[in-house]
Amino acid sequence: METKAEKLSTVDQYIAGFSEEIRRLIQQMRSTVRQAAPEAEEVLSYQMPAYKYHGIVVYFAAHKHHIGFYPLTSAMNAFSMELSAYVTSKGTVQFPYDKPLPLDLIARMVAFRMIENRDKAALKKKKSK
Repeated sequence: METKAEKLSTVDQYIAGFSEEIRRLIQQMRSTVRQAAPEAEEVLSYQMPAYKYHGIVVYFAAHKHHIGFYPLTSAMNAFSMELSAYVTSKGTVQFPYDKPLPLDLIARMVAFRMIENRDKAALKKKKSK
């Protein structure tokens, strides 16, 4: 992976810094997020891939033993039963490298966040009128 001193500017650069096996998993995550959120803009934020649609939808990052997925607290709460098989914290779930990524669950969590962000933006717009 790139050294901390080297600033990344694209998600492709981020992905290129990992082994082939980790790149394959990151690409699966990326494809799943893009399919579930085609309107979202892909950016690097905090030096990790992030997707924006009326604010941040989700982040993810490769770590030593897992991919960290950051769908924010609301999605963690909404999908808590399905996430019980994973290590989680307030706004994070860890998907270990030695198990297949739960792509359907990830897609549903991204869709949930897209709707949540869209609804918040519409409410904000309505209040400003």
